[in-house]
Amino acid sequence: MTQIDFYLQATDRLQVACRLVAKAYSAKNRVLVYSPDDATARALDRLLWTTPAIGFVPHCMAHDPLAAETPILIARAGDTPGHDDVLLNLHHEWPPFFTRFQRLLEIVGPDEDDKSAARARFRAYRDRGFPIRTHDLASGE
Repeated sequence: MTQIDFYLQATDRLQVACRLVAKAYSAKNRVLVYSPDDATARALDRLLWTTPAIGFVPHCMAHDPLAAETPILIARAGDTPGHDDVLLNLHHEWPPFFTRFQRLLEIVGPDEDDKSAARARFRAYRDRGFPIRTHDLASGE
């Protein structure tokens, strides 16, 4: 069953995504980042080239010819996941294919629209019996 982690009070969702991706990569996990649109996917791609500052996180878009060999993939709706390790959701809706992954990471920003969408996803996961952990980024948890 998919383990779900919510990271709350993320002042910069993309920075938090980069940190989580780097941490998962250092633990030898493959990650699929589910992006809501091209602009977010491109912004995350650019940010991953500089995060972490003293390391490198190999990544590419899910439709790239090197996707099968790359541990971190950035996908948009319609892209087919290539593995089932970790899914990081940046979309306001729950990913339709999340149950095939071992872990699902959700990042919740400070604005009310983001919080409201996250609450709906949280309830949907909880009501289906998935184990959920929360991490308050403001408290360092």
